[in-house]
Amino acid sequence: MDLLKLFKKNKPPVSDNPVIPSNSDEAPLSFQLAENQAWIEQRLANCSDVIYLSKNFGPDLANAALIVYCDSLINDKELIYFKDVLEDLVFHDIEVETDSELGNAFSFFEHHGVTSKNMRLITQLTSIEEYILNGHVLIFFDQWDKALSFNALSIDARQISEPLNEPVVRGPQEATVENLRVNLGMLRNRLKSSKFKIQKFVASGETHTEVAFGYLEGAVNPETLTLFKTRFDKAIQEEILEVAYIEELIEDSTYSPFPQYRHTERTDTAVAALLDGKIIVLTSGSPSIMICPGLLVEFFSSSEDYYIRSLYTSLIRLLRLSAFIMALTLPSLYIAISTFHSELIPTVLLLAIIDTREGIPFPAFIEALLMEFFFEIMREAGIRLPRPVGSAVSIVGALVIGQAAIEAKIASPIMVIIVALTGIASFSLPNYNMAIALRILRFPLMLLAATLGGFGFMIGFLFIFLHLVSLRSLGQPYLAPWAPLRVEQLKDGFLRFPLKMLLRSPRNRHMHRSPRK
Repeated sequence: MDLLKLFKKNKPPVSDNPVIPSNSDEAPLSFQLAENQAWIEQRLANCSDVIYLSKNFGPDLANAALIVYCDSLINDKELIYFKDVLEDLVFHDIEVETDSELGNAFSFFEHHGVTSKNMRLITQLTSIEEYILNGHVLIFFDQWDKALSFNALSIDARQISEPLNEPVVRGPQEATVENLRVNLGMLRNRLKSSKFKIQKFVASGETHTEVAFGYLEGAVNPETLTLFKTRFDKAIQEEILEVAYIEELIEDSTYSPFPQYRHTERTDTAVAALLDGKIIVLTSGSPSIMICPGLLVEFFSSSEDYYIRSLYTSLIRLLRLSAFIMALTLPSLYIAISTFHSELIPTVLLLAIIDTREGIPFPAFIEALLMEFFFEIMREAGIRLPRPVGSAVSIVGALVIGQAAIEAKIASPIMVIIVALTGIASFSLPNYNMAIALRILRFPLMLLAATLGGFGFMIGFLFIFLHLVSLRSLGQPYLAPWAPLRVEQLKDGFLRFPLKMLLRSPRNRHMHRSPRK
């Protein structure tokens, strides 16, 4: 059989009154090509990037076929797929001169497929829309109630690069991208274990976002995994655009300012979390990996902590803890002491503060509120501005506004120093979401300190502590391993013991496996 006779581009087949198949979820494809085309055109009406190409093949080009694909999702290779299909018929000596021989060709497609491509057979109408919008090329034949589908998805994506939000001096320099398959491949390459389980789902709604979660069997807490699956099954029934949507849908306390799950773009951090018994969640179109559950101590650690000496890591973690306390309490402490408890300040320092505040028309609380407000605006502007100019604008803005505020007698030098130290301390935290929590809690503490002094500050601090004690992350105590106290797990808290003194997992929170002997 001559291949040239099998292939010709022609106008789409037209039926005077095509019968559109039923919209039922179980409705099969029609034997009539025009009816299948009419159904697709009805479902994908006003979608100008959906292309319909009609082909004729066989003797006298009497047999009709239809190729459908979304032009914005694939490269223009629809002719190659159709040519491969016909070449397979020629290679296997399958004639299509009669209806019975055409049936033999369809039977060959159904039972053997196309040898040169990864082909899928579609039998249901509802699958057509899903496959087209996922970058597949579909080939329909007249007098056949099935279709051939070839995955031809080809979208330009960002290449693997260095992590932008989690830079390190030592350690891997690869970051996740917006491609779910690539991210899962990088994780699987790092954790070559059959116990590493990955489950993929498609979220409901109009987005049909691919969502996947993974865990290490034997390391994960079974009760935590069961609770996660229960919440996850409900979450994917909603519209999901990014992994943060799932975070908010499954977290224990939606209105808590403290983050209950961690996010990372580093594959080594995600794998370390898997070894620690955590569950990771990924979505297509997002480079972020969510790690759950999340404990307070984990927000003060970085992946680089395990690539440098344990003594230095312990000192850095204590420095981060000090920065956390400073960023939370420094403005409110200054307001309380300078307004209500000035006798606690050494005389020389008190005289210096009084001298710098001479001529300031606002009380300490209003002064601090104004400077914090200006600082938050500059911080947000630095994030939203283009990267080449963002940092420069932030630095220049801080210098100009700070100096101008002092000269205009709007703020005192000591207040500018305190606000600057508070901001720098919040920047030293390795987790951005935890820094946001401090920005939220700082203002209520300042208000309590301005109204009730040290007593109000202690009340606010006590309420924060009580909230942390009662907070849960996927049912796990947020303050573990301190509340409840787990002595063995303190080896990797704010102090990191040498790796040889830790158990199998680098962080080892749950201890579902026995220690090395």
